[in-house]
Amino acid sequence: MYIAMNRFRVVRGKEEEFETVWKNRERHLSSVPGYIEFRMLKGETVEDHTLYASHTLWDSYENFQAWTKSEAFASAHKGAGTRMNFYLGGPHFEGFEVILTETREVA
Repeated sequence: MYIAMNRFRVVRGKEEEFETVWKNRERHLSSVPGYIEFRMLKGETVEDHTLYASHTLWDSYENFQAWTKSEAFASAHKGAGTRMNFYLGGPHFEGFEVILTETREVA
């Protein structure tokens, strides 16, 4: 499996606007081969920003890469550059190969 994350430093006071954009955007992942799950995470607020992270889980790095080169990816990210007033700097991408998974056993 592969986890793709983007960290966003959202300017204080822009959190609601940022969250609304994400909640209302067109979804293009559910039909993409290898896609498993998406989460948008909200972290701590500090002096000048609130930390957010998008988190997608893929069955493989190769399927994630194919998504980034697809028409669906381009469509999902159209207009992203017009909302730079939300951010301190741009999104910061981090990708991780899953090497160990542990889940809780259900009794």
